Amino acid sequence: MSSEQILIPDIGDFDSVDVIEVLVNIGDSIEYDMPLITVESDKASMDIPAPKDGIIKDIKIKVGDKVKEGSLIGTLEVKEVKEEGKSEAKAPAKNEKKEDIEKVTHTPTRPAPEPPEKKAAKETPIPIGESVHTDENKTAHASPSVRKFARNLGVNLSFVKGSASKNRILIEDVESFVKGELTKPRTENMGASFAPIPMPNIDFTEFGKVETKPLSKIKKLSGANLHRNWVTAPHVTQFDDADITDLEIFRKSMQKEAEKRGAKLTLLAFLIKASVNALKAYPMFNSSLSPDGDNLILKSYYNVGFACDTPDGLVVPVVKDIQKKDVIDIAEDLGNLSEKARARKLKMNEMQGGCFTISSLGGIGGTKFTPIINCPEVAILGVSRASMQPVYNKSSEDFEARLMLPLSLSYDHRVVDGADGARFTSHLCMMLSDVRRLLL
Repeated sequence: MSSEQILIPDIGDFDSVDVIEVLVNIGDSIEYDMPLITVESDKASMDIPAPKDGIIKDIKIKVGDKVKEGSLIGTLEVKEVKEEGKSEAKAPAKNEKKEDIEKVTHTPTRPAPEPPEKKAAKETPIPIGESVHTDENKTAHASPSVRKFARNLGVNLSFVKGSASKNRILIEDVESFVKGELTKPRTENMGASFAPIPMPNIDFTEFGKVETKPLSKIKKLSGANLHRNWVTAPHVTQFDDADITDLEIFRKSMQKEAEKRGAKLTLLAFLIKASVNALKAYPMFNSSLSPDGDNLILKSYYNVGFACDTPDGLVVPVVKDIQKKDVIDIAEDLGNLSEKARARKLKMNEMQGGCFTISSLGGIGGTKFTPIINCPEVAILGVSRASMQPVYNKSSEDFEARLMLPLSLSYDHRVVDGADGARFTSHLCMMLSDVRRLLL
């Protein structure tokens, strides 16, 4: 083997270009035309290929160096390769004619071009992350070697965020993007047969100072689940107002009794108790649709989840076997589960088995909102802040100040009809307006 210097070839009308990537290491075995380094000018980036087969003996440049035509890249130990079809030159025999020797040597013809059918079969499939529409305005900033790597994996570089200087995309960025796509929660058909238009990739630093903060693991998981639930289940939301004037008076009168048992009696405990009563009256709300969509699974147990706000994001603990508990028992479970959630000590089984979910924002504010169903459940109740409102009393023919609680019931329209949705909220309002009914 002989040693040979590797030099920068003619790179066009550039005084110098930046080395942005070194693709080989000392000791690597390389082949002819294999990319060694990637250089970048103000207009484009290009790979510098290997001039011959061999082994990298030395590398004289690093990322960030400026090079030009003739600059030394490194040293290559060149492999001696015997070309096929060649042998040692022989003098022509005396009886051989010059014409006979010329007939032996000939120039091989070029291979015929591939037929259109075969060429079409080699076309790249729709890349990962690409839908019918792509962001044609975005130009991915990547070297040819990275582009080739992305093509081999079927990745659309316009969806990949670069981590190098000037947002340049590296091979590691493509690998991270593919891993992220493969780890997203998926169902058999993701609940849809169409691909939405991708979100635009905007450089917000053009408009002012920004700060990038990674999402917590809980937010990533809940975000993916919420998106699946919203796309899978056709949502309808029924709004209503419940008169909780008498219920609130009763709740306050029972606070001392609850404190003796180590519980804080909140409105949510009464809402859970009333919801179970409504679930018994309308069993389709206490069900789940089978994965194939052909059957309805009706449940004979009553477990209610409640949305709990934590510093890391939203979690949904589940209060179980509510039909066996009174309101103070439910309040005790709510307190224990909420404390565990905020301390990050919830066990997986304490967030499973829910039949129905309540999301209460009454302690924060708002009038009404549209909660997203916690699939495979078929309904969720949203509760906003109660307020004093004038309500007409037919018996006295006058308006009275009553404490009204806004309710927002979202349900899966594949399982629940609009009429049953209205009946469910009317039943809830009736239960909450007369606390005696909760004892039945």
